[in-house]
Amino acid sequence: MSDERDTLSEFVVATAAKSGVPGVAVGVWVDGQEIYGCHGVTSIENPLPVDQDKLFVLGSVTKPFTATALMRLVAEGRVELAAPVRRYVPELVLPDEGAAAEITVLQLLNHTAGLPWRMGADTGEGDDALAAYVAKMSQVELIAAPGTRASYSQVGYNLAGRLVERVTGRPYEQALASLLFEPLGLSNTFFATSDVMTRRFAVGHNVGGDGTPAVARRWKDSRGNNPGGGGVSSPADMLRWARFHLGDGHAPDGTRVVPAEMLRKMREQTVELRSSTLGDAFGICWFLRDVDGVRTVGHGGSANGQFAELLIVPERDFAVVALSNAGPDGGLAFNQAAVRWALEHHLGVVDRDPEPLPHDEERAVEVVGVYANDMMTLTIASEGAGLTIACAIKPEIRAVADTELPPDLPPAGLGLLPGDADAYIVTGGGLKGQRGFFTRDGSGVITGADLAGRLFHRVPVASR
Repeated sequence: MSDERDTLSEFVVATAAKSGVPGVAVGVWVDGQEIYGCHGVTSIENPLPVDQDKLFVLGSVTKPFTATALMRLVAEGRVELAAPVRRYVPELVLPDEGAAAEITVLQLLNHTAGLPWRMGADTGEGDDALAAYVAKMSQVELIAAPGTRASYSQVGYNLAGRLVERVTGRPYEQALASLLFEPLGLSNTFFATSDVMTRRFAVGHNVGGDGTPAVARRWKDSRGNNPGGGGVSSPADMLRWARFHLGDGHAPDGTRVVPAEMLRKMREQTVELRSSTLGDAFGICWFLRDVDGVRTVGHGGSANGQFAELLIVPERDFAVVALSNAGPDGGLAFNQAAVRWALEHHLGVVDRDPEPLPHDEERAVEVVGVYANDMMTLTIASEGAGLTIACAIKPEIRAVADTELPPDLPPAGLGLLPGDADAYIVTGGGLKGQRGFFTRDGSGVITGADLAGRLFHRVPVASR
């Protein structure tokens, strides 16, 4: 395997240099062996060499931990997927009382609860953070009726974390350690900064307009967001985690943690996704995607200047994890390139972006506009020769934030895709390769845009 390690290392070094990322790590499980390629430093201000044991913020790659813990509780008969969430979290209140009573556990896990993407709420670092977070959901407006459509929701996963607390009687982080981390030997996987600060870890970097990276001063999100995006882990632990999901559900000592049939159930389609880079469908948490005729199962994540990607191929007993510490462009691009390289180099599986149509000004005029959700806006404009898309955190969100937020993404190319799905692909910038689609009302007027699995409603001209 030494030749394979050398080959991976060569790829990682060359691609990291091209992407301008301070530190990157890639781990591959193939042919019963672990291979790592690491390069660069954890921080440009306090540099340590990146290796397979350095800690990175996982962002939304935390979600499979939350979902798997819940599946263990399902296997133990303590939770039912079809049950209403209120059976376990009776204090749940939403502006829509009918929806609050109707949302099921499964709908949280496959993003069909109708809950929005995020909620701008920092509920502190105490053991009551998730309880306080759920209390603030009384102000959250649904984007759709429960069960009617898929839309990626951090809010739903944080509510799922509160469900774990209520069922186990322990803070979410302690429950996850007991249910998963300790039995699986994930000794380098944490949530609390007090656990991380005594170890060696990567910090995020954001690249300014002059192309120079600077350390991101908010290292990770608040505790109320831990179930949806607050995990911290190493490349080695993430490969160990992937191997668990490829295996029979047992811990290294032979103890059954989650029945194998439950792990397989997580990889079965529960709802189809339309024109999404993230996948063709949701299983239970996992994004399912067919690449070059092979079914892949994975999840990506982003934090402030850090990006993570985990992909497994069950039928080939294969997994790849990529971690990087710079944004908004370099880290995401590096991770995508690393995953694609690993698939092609080791499995002969080629992942290609679809080709957009030539620019059509008549169609372009139809989609031009501003689209928004609770946290962000998308601005789609026509520049004559083509469409562009810009992505920005709302000014009012930045104004009240007491810590640094990631930079906005300037206009980049966008192309419409063939077919009648109203699909598009971003062709440049930090979101290059991301796909989405436009939503129409009954009269055929475009009323929304989905990007990265998240719904953005079109803003009426008079409201801008």
